Amino acid sequence: MEFNVIEKDYGICINNPNHFLAFSDFTVSDGIDIIENVNIVKSGDEYGQTAKRAETFNGSEGSYIAQATDSLDYFTNTYDDVTVFTFMANDVCIEDFTDCLKVANSHKGFANAEIQISHVVYVDKVISPKNLLKLFKIITKVKSKKLANMALPLHIQYILNSNDFLAVLSNLPESDESSLDINNAEYDIIDFDDLEVRISDAVEISLEDAFEKLNLTFGILDYLVSEGILIGDLVEAGMELIDDVEVTLKLNEKLESQILKSLCDVNVIALISAAIRLQQDFTDNRIRELDASNQMYFDEVFGLAISNQIAGTKAILNFKRYIEAKPGIIWGLPPILDDAFAGLIAGCVSKILEE
Repeated sequence: MEFNVIEKDYGICINNPNHFLAFSDFTVSDGIDIIENVNIVKSGDEYGQTAKRAETFNGSEGSYIAQATDSLDYFTNTYDDVTVFTFMANDVCIEDFTDCLKVANSHKGFANAEIQISHVVYVDKVISPKNLLKLFKIITKVKSKKLANMALPLHIQYILNSNDFLAVLSNLPESDESSLDINNAEYDIIDFDDLEVRISDAVEISLEDAFEKLNLTFGILDYLVSEGILIGDLVEAGMELIDDVEVTLKLNEKLESQILKSLCDVNVIALISAAIRLQQDFTDNRIRELDASNQMYFDEVFGLAISNQIAGTKAILNFKRYIEAKPGIIWGLPPILDDAFAGLIAGCVSKILEE
């Protein structure tokens, strides 16, 4: 069955003159509906304003569902009888921080920023309301699982899909619409397991495509931000234990430059990333055998490896001083991260002092 996509500056309409059976969580008319138009309109997430925009779009003709959005940016992927419309609204951009480091930022600030990746999924089949609801639940679960598996920085997770939307559409049985009983109508015999797999794959691909189209990638600085660790805090902690050398603004700048340089080293990045992930596993009790009551040395391994990677044996000796004193931000970090960042600071301080 063919459908039409109508684009205007204030909205997008997916139109089917033969009507869709729809299940959605839309602003206007959520739940199960027989509709002619699916309207995505630019408006505040408020019923009256969204309905008014949708009525203008439809010329007060045709049944519809409508969803408010801040952005009309979208793309479509079609796989045989499945078409996925992916709508994207994003307040985050990736900016250069140094020649080799980038960081995610938002003009709104992360307290107010949003990343919304929403979907309208059309299946060119006659599907029962029960199975349409099942597909809605499947897609919701697939999106949640896929995004969780991406292990994005925490401050990005907090603003991701807090207000996304979803509609699942299918064809109506051939019947006089005025007398159609959707609960007792005849529906296509489908291999539901196969359809579930195909739709799940299509939605996962659409999420990957959305991040690529939005140019949303995240690096080591983003993961430091997610842990509340700023470069200035690391510089301040590093300066606290410098002996026999005058602490000047120039020395501060030199240490900052060395920290940023070290954070471009893929080996340092890998070790810090591993420490952050292990800390999360440890904090959330994800691994049964990691018990805080046991004597552990693995946390020191990260610090020793990082300091040695940056400045060799001398840095390893310096690491002992930093992890024992825990200056500045190191004092407030959890037990695995304090070693990792003590190692980073010790290595960078050793490096600038030997030059």
